[in-house]
Amino acid sequence: MHTFKTFFALFALSALIALTPTARAAVQDFNGRWDLQVQAKPGDFAQFTTTAAWWLDITGAGTPQMKIQFIGAPDGALDDITEAKFQDGVLHFTWVAKRGNDRAEYVVKYVNGLLQGATTSPGISLKFIGHRAPETSERDDGTWVRGKPIKLFNGKNLEGWTGVNSPKAQGWSVKDGLLKCTGNADDLITVENYWNFELHVEYNLAEKSNSGIGLRGRYEVQIMSDYGRPPNLHSTGSLVSRIAPVVNAGKPAGEWNRYDIRLVGREVTTTLNGQRLYEKGVIDGLTGIAFDPFEGKPGPVELQGDHGAVEYRNIVLTPLTQRKVKSAKPKGA
Repeated sequence: MHTFKTFFALFALSALIALTPTARAAVQDFNGRWDLQVQAKPGDFAQFTTTAAWWLDITGAGTPQMKIQFIGAPDGALDDITEAKFQDGVLHFTWVAKRGNDRAEYVVKYVNGLLQGATTSPGISLKFIGHRAPETSERDDGTWVRGKPIKLFNGKNLEGWTGVNSPKAQGWSVKDGLLKCTGNADDLITVENYWNFELHVEYNLAEKSNSGIGLRGRYEVQIMSDYGRPPNLHSTGSLVSRIAPVVNAGKPAGEWNRYDIRLVGREVTTTLNGQRLYEKGVIDGLTGIAFDPFEGKPGPVELQGDHGAVEYRNIVLTPLTQRKVKSAKPKGA
């Protein structure tokens, strides 16, 4: 899970951008779930993160019942926004840290079906474009067929993988058949993109460490050295900030764990070390690991590298395709 530390550099200086002039939109147009494409450049974020995707959910825009949820800088968690208002058709909202005095200001316009926004916190000229999150009718309804398994990690080198921000994949290496991360690294992603699939991953986490598996590069399944602690929205096995596991099935640091994850549309089923954590849980939207906001497109498998030392092995993806249903023959045919 990306934390305040990850994004701290983003809010070190101050800037305000001018948004494209447009006729004033109706505040109701802001309602909905939005995938935010952050228009960043190297140096805008901390050491490795030069791209990012955020998420915004608005209901009851302009009414006393308005509710806003936000995933983005500076902490990457799912936050309820309590300070928000519309002024001349423009949305102004403030992110406030749960602890401490940190604040971040945002200004957002609705322009031709998109959101145009900017951070106005001390620090940097940073813009983002909001795209309405697409709907999907796909359900894990028994019509999906397993294809040929794909061995994503060959145990020899990083063939088939690259870094999110650099092809060098700094901080990752292969030794003794294991994929190793130092913990101060770029996130690692597959070169190929995938849509619906089953994923088997085995991992060994160091003490006081943290990693995660990004599904389609957008939805993080948590890996954390929190053995024996109660499950929650950020514990081992959680779909971070979205779905809590019914049990914390992680083993103590230094032992190998086995993840089996099934993703169809936005329904996810996860098993850890033989224990079912959740079944057909519905993913509401992006999580903090996301770097590509376009939820309607296939995406890579992502391994988080910037939080702590971790080892991986036996990474196998099995594509899922929908079984074709034969149409009945017309009578008399």
